[in-house]
Amino acid sequence: MPDPGRKTVRVRIEGRVQGVWFRAWTREQARGRSLDGWVRNCTDGSVEALFSGPEDAVSAMLEACWNGPPAARVDNVIPKPDDEPPQPGFGMRPTA
Repeated sequence: MPDPGRKTVRVRIEGRVQGVWFRAWTREQARGRSLDGWVRNCTDGSVEALFSGPEDAVSAMLEACWNGPPAARVDNVIPKPDDEPPQPGFGMRPTA
């Protein structure tokens, strides 16, 4: 049975988000919020991530994604509910 206080979302971040330290920044931010999940570059130039944790921490992470690291330009953050059970911790995955 899912934990009612836990939220899991898959998010696509669009804009100038590759080659600007976005994945490492996302990992650092997610770990700071004690979220589980992953982040990866996509071949279309976007970044995809899975965030799982307390609802308020996931919401704060989604807000942070609109800013990203200093060199990024975020045009869109598209979250969708997901039910993938993440591994504990937060890591980077290969480009998909």
